[in-house]
Amino acid sequence: MSSSSSSNSNSSIIKPNTVPVPTPTKTVGAPLTLLESFLCGGLAGCGAVTISNIPETMKTRLQLQGELQRHNPSAPKIYKNVFDVFVKTWKNEGIRGLQRGLIPAYGYQTLLNGSRLGFYEPIRQNLNKLIGKKPTQGVVSTAIAAGAITGCIGAALGSPLFLVKARIQAYSPAFPVGAQHYYKGSYDALSTIVKSDGVLGLWRGVNTAILRTAMGSSVQLPSYNLGKHYLTKWGMKDDSFWTFFLASSLSGVCVCIMMQPADTALTRMYNQNTVKDPITGKVRGALYQSPIDCLWKTFKAEGIAGWYKGTTAHFLRITPHTICTLVFNELIMAQYKKLRN
Repeated sequence: MSSSSSSNSNSSIIKPNTVPVPTPTKTVGAPLTLLESFLCGGLAGCGAVTISNIPETMKTRLQLQGELQRHNPSAPKIYKNVFDVFVKTWKNEGIRGLQRGLIPAYGYQTLLNGSRLGFYEPIRQNLNKLIGKKPTQGVVSTAIAAGAITGCIGAALGSPLFLVKARIQAYSPAFPVGAQHYYKGSYDALSTIVKSDGVLGLWRGVNTAILRTAMGSSVQLPSYNLGKHYLTKWGMKDDSFWTFFLASSLSGVCVCIMMQPADTALTRMYNQNTVKDPITGKVRGALYQSPIDCLWKTFKAEGIAGWYKGTTAHFLRITPHTICTLVFNELIMAQYKKLRN
């Protein structure tokens, strides 16, 4: 599917009846190389996750609470809500408890957002060429496909680090929920998983990671660019902080709505214990075999509400994370171009 009318101009001005393409900050000199874009995107993701890792830890624990248990309003809960998670974690584990998994999160964000932000535009332009469109033309289908493809690349590359991050965040010596995995650090986690599950164990659940990230990435940059297009159309400067902020806020809301069920499945798939299948002898998940299996079992035991556990925490994580990632990426690229020339 393409936009209702094609633009034959290579100008950066987007006609009202076309789908907007990414509008970078004012360029200084030659455009960034693929490696430079990857590194700028990775650095932006690291800056963002420093802020968003705390609500990520809270989200992880809420998603694991009451796993595969029938909903019972009168049953006692370890955590009442996202704010209760924060208070209890702060009192018993301090800032280190709230920031569990930050080191592997840095590595994961570098791979994920380096791929998602760095590869997006080259892939989108090449997809345009494949369907006979100009590289700079805005096409809905290629914009969504490029976002999904780059997200899948990043998710596959960073899957082992996300696995480690999720397990470290789930661990709580004071208020444990779900399976508990104690690791001394990221290296200990990686080596322990390899010893017990083999190298492929590091990519256990990667299909869920790809599903989650594809769903989020498919709307992240298209919604950001759409918001940016209309903000500039309504009179805001295309390179102002507030344009970046408002457009990325819209993107954060869209991402949260799109990926929440898959995000819950991802947390549970990664955190589950593993067992050796008595028939095949292969190591497999103790509870879930695939993201669909996880979503179905969660639905049967907990209903639709089970898919949306931790939604508030997810929103508190994904919105500032999306805002910071996209704003930081714009600012970092602009500053890097100035320093480079």
